Amino acid sequence: MPFTLPPRIPSGPRRRSLLASAAGAALLAGCSDSPDSANTAGSPSAADRARARAARDSAALAARYAAAIAAHPALADLLRPLRTEVVRHTEAFGGSGQASASASASASASPSDSASASVSASASAIASPDVAADPKAALSDLAAAERALADRRTKALLELPGELARLMASVAAAGAAHAFLLMEGAK
Repeated sequence: MPFTLPPRIPSGPRRRSLLASAAGAALLAGCSDSPDSANTAGSPSAADRARARAARDSAALAARYAAAIAAHPALADLLRPLRTEVVRHTEAFGGSGQASASASASASASPSDSASASVSASASAIASPDVAADPKAALSDLAAAERALADRRTKALLELPGELARLMASVAAAGAAHAFLLMEGAK
C-alpha cells in the first residue's frame, strides 16, 4: 500500500507556535544580566518613572476598590482579598500602602457605626466619586479598570529593564486574573 499524505498539509507555522514564540520573545526582551540594568530600556530615570507610575496606578485602583466596598458592603467578601493584592502591588512598586490601609480600615468598618460610615462615605467620594449604584455594574467597572491597567502594563514591558519588567509582567497577569474574577462575580 503506497504512503498517502493527509488531505490538508498545514502551510506555514501554526497559531500556537506563533503565540509561543511571541511570548518567548517578550520574556527574553525583559531579561538582563543585572537587575534594572539600562541595557534594554535606556536611562535608570525612565525605570524610576515607570515604577512610580505603576505605584500610583495601583494606589488609585486600591482606592476604587475601597470606594466600591464602602458603597456595596455585600461585595466586601469578594473585593477585600483582591484589594489586598492591589495594595501589595503598590508596595512592590515602591508606593506606600499607608493611605491604602487607612482607606481599607474605613471601608471595612461596620455599617452600623454611623461615624465610621460617614468617614467611609466621604473617603469613597474623594477616592472615586463614580461608583455605580448597581453592585453588578460596580463589579464590571472594577473589572474594566483592572483590564485596562493590565493592558497598559503589558504594553510597557518591552521598554522596561529586567527586574522591573518581570515585576510588571507578574502584576499585569494578576490584574488580568482579577478582572476575570470580577466579571465572574458580576454574573
